[in-house]
Amino acid sequence: MGKIIAIANQKGGVGKTTTAINLAASFAVNDLNVLLVDTDPQGNSTTGLGVQKVPGALTIYDALLRERSLADVMVKTELDGLHLVPADKNLVGANIELVDHGRREFRLKDLIAPLKDRYQYILIDCPPALDLLTVNALVAADSVLIPIQCEFFALEGISQLLDTIDRLRQSFNPALRVEGVLLTMFDDRTNLTRQVAQDLKSFFGDEVFRTVIPRSIRLAEAPSFGKPILLYDVRSRGAESYIQLAKEILSK
Repeated sequence: MGKIIAIANQKGGVGKTTTAINLAASFAVNDLNVLLVDTDPQGNSTTGLGVQKVPGALTIYDALLRERSLADVMVKTELDGLHLVPADKNLVGANIELVDHGRREFRLKDLIAPLKDRYQYILIDCPPALDLLTVNALVAADSVLIPIQCEFFALEGISQLLDTIDRLRQSFNPALRVEGVLLTMFDDRTNLTRQVAQDLKSFFGDEVFRTVIPRSIRLAEAPSFGKPILLYDVRSRGAESYIQLAKEILSK
């Protein structure tokens, strides 16, 4: 039965989508069947894997609100073993439209349930907000991976996310746990990065991954070519880091 990991942080620009794409790709090259579910209306995981947003094409919106299955809307990617449930701007209205829906917090969990035996890992790329889409992802997930950028405001808002996780445990998903905290855009040449990393390790303890994701031009470039870093530049530090992250998660 597959493990479901939500990748969440309500703060934008911390590397959620970069992590979703490249961790999924790293699992796939380890001969695992992987499903990446894009629940961000910006659809960056979708374009980052080279999937074109074609008018009329089925997306996660159709599954959440038009009774289509995830199998109906998923697409293949360039990597064998990696499938994607795409998103587009139609998802913007989903938070409002889901409000009156029965089992509104469980829509994604119910959709994923028939697929859990087909994939070893199901990753959910969350929007940068603690909204109903993120709640759906956290209710569906076994664990949550929290990317945090090594910057001055790194801890700002994290307490709110942790509070949301605690409330969801009490109400909807008692088994939800923190998969780990991932330090992103890491540059150990700066005092600020080292200090923030130390603060985060003091705050989160063993929940901080040993692997860190470096600040990397190649990582930033890859999505514009519609490729994960493993297909864009397999020898880059970014590719090595995500392969190492996948190994760290697999070894747990």
